[in-house]
Amino acid sequence: MKKIIENHIFFLDDEPMIREVVKETLEESDFKTSCFSSPIECLAQLRSKKCDLLITDLKMPEKDGIELLVDVNHLAPWVPVLMITGYGDVPTAVKAMKAGAVDFIEKPLDKKNFVRKIRSILRKSVAVHPDLGDSLTRHETRILQLIIKGNSNKEIANMLHRSSRTIEVHRANIMHKLGVDNLIDLLKRVASLGLIDLDTTPPPDEDEPESKIDEQIPPL
Repeated sequence: MKKIIENHIFFLDDEPMIREVVKETLEESDFKTSCFSSPIECLAQLRSKKCDLLITDLKMPEKDGIELLVDVNHLAPWVPVLMITGYGDVPTAVKAMKAGAVDFIEKPLDKKNFVRKIRSILRKSVAVHPDLGDSLTRHETRILQLIIKGNSNKEIANMLHRSSRTIEVHRANIMHKLGVDNLIDLLKRVASLGLIDLDTTPPPDEDEPESKIDEQIPPL
């Protein structure tokens, strides 16, 4: 039986041969892998795609790893970043860890150690970002609870006196803030974080004023 691939890894390196070898190694270990040659391209995909771990070379033409790390921490702070460094770059790699990288590994890459380190980082990824989800608004938290209860966008819209389109926007924002792109991963993330009480659904706040999103998006 084919194994289910759950973790999605982004790999960034400007050398085509290294990207090819790493992609093959990671996919053999049952990781879904997306490779990028450009930091700009990688960041663009990070805005819309699920990423459980970003692995990046420390030295690249467009941005170095530390500059990229700053961008990732601003754009997707839940994503752990593993730095790859060449011989002699260890002091810079240490600076990267102080800036928020979870670890670094030296070239040349040893396949077994490389995969072992990745698995270790993925197991600890939630603990590395214990504040994941703190940016959810009160309104988003209430919608999240209703999603977990199995309510559809239309049902939630009726409960909260909002348009279905507004709920769709809130749902997309919730998914992005929690770093997931499907309901199963959302359930896992909520359970692992203890983010909300799964046994309690707050009643709709009928007195709450319409959100700014409601003002921007006409009801369907």
